[in-house]
Amino acid sequence: MDSVSEQIVLFIVSLVANLLSALAGGGAGLLQLPALLFLGLPFSVALATHKVASVFLGIGATSRHIRSSKLNLRFVSIILVFGLPGVILGANLILQLDDRWAQIALGVLTLGLGIYSGLKPELGQSSSAKHQTLPGLLVGGIVLFFIGVLNGSLTSGTGLFVTIWLIVWFGFDYKAAVAYTLVLVGIFWNGVGAWTLGVQGQIEWSWLPALILGSLIGGYLGAHFSIVRGNQLVKRSFEIVTVLVGIALIAKAI
Repeated sequence: MDSVSEQIVLFIVSLVANLLSALAGGGAGLLQLPALLFLGLPFSVALATHKVASVFLGIGATSRHIRSSKLNLRFVSIILVFGLPGVILGANLILQLDDRWAQIALGVLTLGLGIYSGLKPELGQSSSAKHQTLPGLLVGGIVLFFIGVLNGSLTSGTGLFVTIWLIVWFGFDYKAAVAYTLVLVGIFWNGVGAWTLGVQGQIEWSWLPALILGSLIGGYLGAHFSIVRGNQLVKRSFEIVTVLVGIALIAKAI
């Protein structure tokens, strides 16, 4: 594959992955990271490169969400204070794992995410605040810490895990949870993860222009469609893709 064709493929993959991610509230890694692996990057390099590009998903989505969403400082603080240490821990752990086992873990996590999401078709259709006391906030924060560990290491669908957790535990509706995920996970979690991995690992800089452009455009368009049209059809399509990608990754690693 020549360099021009490579950049076109990377842009298309990034655009589709980030559009779906912005619609569903996470999951760009479900398509983008496996694509980087299939194109030949080692796992640690693919993960670091994907993390950098994912920051621009957050920027693209935020530029749309910021006009129609108001973030509560309490939940912003919980997501950042508990989540960021987990991201740093996970990013340091993943560099110690063998690529093959990391791919199997990624495949299993991706497959499980697709199945779980498929069993919850009406998740987050209405808001109902709950677990707003200190114990409830602490439990919610601790779970966000462990999701942060996954975000820093395996990265597959962890944004969607945050979205689902905000809905299930705190009672957010889908649109509000997506806004928090894309702004805070997309920019801050992924930014810290990218920095941690970049310092210790490698980044494929020549692939980033196409990935960043696709992330910006896909993030903005996905956020726009999630706000004005909803996401039932895309959510179902996304679940099918997660299952297929999970199976493919497990098969490739084995």
